[in-house]
Amino acid sequence: MKIPTVQFTEEQEKFRIEVRTFLQSHMNQGPFKAKCDSWLSGCDPSFSKLIAEQGWIGMTWPKEYGGAERSTIDRYILTEEFLAAGAPVAAHWFADRQTGPLLLRFGTEEQRQFFLPKITKGECFFGIGLSEPNSGSDLASVSTRAEKVDGGWVVNGAKTWTSNAHDAHYMVTLVRTEPFDGEKKHKGLSQLIIDLHAEGVSITPIKYLTGERHFNDVFFENVFVPDSMVVGTLGNGWAQGLAELAFERSGPERILSTFPLLNELVAELKEGGDVAGLAEASKLIAEMWSLRNLSIGVAKVLEEGGEVAIPAALVKSIGTKFEQKIPEVARLLVQTFPRLDAERKLDRYMAESILHSPGFTIRGGTSEVLYGIVAKGVVAG
Repeated sequence: MKIPTVQFTEEQEKFRIEVRTFLQSHMNQGPFKAKCDSWLSGCDPSFSKLIAEQGWIGMTWPKEYGGAERSTIDRYILTEEFLAAGAPVAAHWFADRQTGPLLLRFGTEEQRQFFLPKITKGECFFGIGLSEPNSGSDLASVSTRAEKVDGGWVVNGAKTWTSNAHDAHYMVTLVRTEPFDGEKKHKGLSQLIIDLHAEGVSITPIKYLTGERHFNDVFFENVFVPDSMVVGTLGNGWAQGLAELAFERSGPERILSTFPLLNELVAELKEGGDVAGLAEASKLIAEMWSLRNLSIGVAKVLEEGGEVAIPAALVKSIGTKFEQKIPEVARLLVQTFPRLDAERKLDRYMAESILHSPGFTIRGGTSEVLYGIVAKGVVAG
């Protein structure tokens, strides 16, 4: 793999300061509460609306669809600052990260004109319908089926572990549109945009250990989906989905989910003059910096239209284990009393990190699946 080294320009560093100033203003004075794993658990449509007003949703997209035509690196800086601050960005996250790029690449002009401007205004949120009950990590064993009828499709089946489906308006859903072929089960899959408020759709929460609602089961019972909501080419859903996952796996969210805890840990160690503790924490910072450089390099390759499936899998598999390591190291260096309602930030961030971190190496593809992708790529190369 050849991953480029990226140097930020003066203008990009100015943009970072602009974003940081915005966040400091709204996070300190507004009703928005910083937290770990904020890109999944920090769902606040009102905050997403504020971000949209800055022109920071869909910022790399063409202006004709409401975008700002800024660089992928600019978007990386924006994302990095959001995550570092623990800002509640989950409402618009999937639409911005995955659905928009998917529609720009595979969608119809009608779909782009209808959805993208709404997304950039913070008025339209998406879920991603991939995993299914009893399928484990075998995504290709899709049993949710769509049968052709006059003017569209009738969908029956279920999706599970669907993030923020209860707050989303639509879901890009992987379904089987052709009979199952046991020999080539990746064939016959298509992507449909399903209105989550349509008749026949029901959404049931899967609660976290914290009691929070984030994941959901989504059930489809004779749900009608018009032909205009087919994404790309019928039967090409598997390839389209893999392209979509490249946007999901390589970003800073696979490194910085527990960064607020690391940041607070370092502050506590400094305040206490704990030189030995700072030496241990510095090892985490060095590891984070290396992963960050790799992640930024993948973003640059994406911007240039290169193939990133293997390095994206690598970033995700290593990065999520790093995220899990932060609370494990923190509990050995400082005394904490983890509680979700704690006033002390360190205690609250520790509780959030411990309770959320088991999912880090599962969501977006388990580590074992990602190791297989990397290994096959190395052999093929």
